[in-house]
Amino acid sequence: MTRVAAVDCGTNSIRLLVADADPATGELVDLDRRMTIVRLGQDVDRTGRLAPEALERTFAACREYAEVIKEHGAERLRFVATSASRDAENRDDFVRGVLDILGVEPEVISGDQEAEFSFTGATKELTGRDDLAKPYLVVDIGGGSTEFVVGDDHVRGARSVDIGCVRMTERHLVRDGAVTDPPTGEQVGAIRADIEAALDLAEEAVPLREARTLVGLAGSVTTVAAIALGLAEYDSEAIHHSRVSLERVREITERLLAATHAERAEIPSMHPGRVDVIGAGALVLLAIMERTGAREVVVSEHDILDGIAWSVA
Repeated sequence: MTRVAAVDCGTNSIRLLVADADPATGELVDLDRRMTIVRLGQDVDRTGRLAPEALERTFAACREYAEVIKEHGAERLRFVATSASRDAENRDDFVRGVLDILGVEPEVISGDQEAEFSFTGATKELTGRDDLAKPYLVVDIGGGSTEFVVGDDHVRGARSVDIGCVRMTERHLVRDGAVTDPPTGEQVGAIRADIEAALDLAEEAVPLREARTLVGLAGSVTTVAAIALGLAEYDSEAIHHSRVSLERVREITERLLAATHAERAEIPSMHPGRVDVIGAGALVLLAIMERTGAREVVVSEHDILDGIAWSVA
């Protein structure tokens, strides 16, 4: 066993996994897994820069994670940064801050690398499942981008496109500095048009419709699953490998888009940091299912973070 630490810093959240990994058996044993909503990508789509307050929220989370990593005595650490820090003009400020706090330089990876990690993390433990046919389509709906990967034992095609729950919310649902509550039909239509254009781009590189099992990752998908399961609180074990039908995803998406901020916040399994962006995230998932003909989505709590941990091990 090798004790490793992995950090995934995305547009909306930053997450830590400390685990014991055994490459010989394919076993990854969690010691600590946590997530903090930091909104690093706040206004990046509009300004092209990381906001000072967003950087400070992220650095505060990094300080907390540094203590956890030290406490568990992880031998190796890899810090991967995704969409927001890839796009920002001032990403050097971000790199310097992380290096000072954690002692490693964040790797601002490409969308294709992001997709590879997501696929490994999501599918490594599905091998041998007779009830889940290959090839898999792994979809990682993030804050700023969405990754599509098709593969069986190995990746056959991957593409990252700039649709994510934060980017779509900020681009289409913010008026005068506040999120429209609830969004208008015109705003929802504009999000849908962006998603459909992005799916056209994804299909140029990835055979989306050839997949026989859709595997959905990240907070928008797991939150939809938590709502579908009627959970009294967020429960990773109950959500992991649950299945949500197309009809249920459509029903939940319509409910979220018709709800006010207060109504969404009252959903027991809803993380406070997702209240304003979950409608757009659910709409991305729904559009993907409709485009690919998937009758259900298999929800995974194991994703890019687990893929990063395996790359370290």
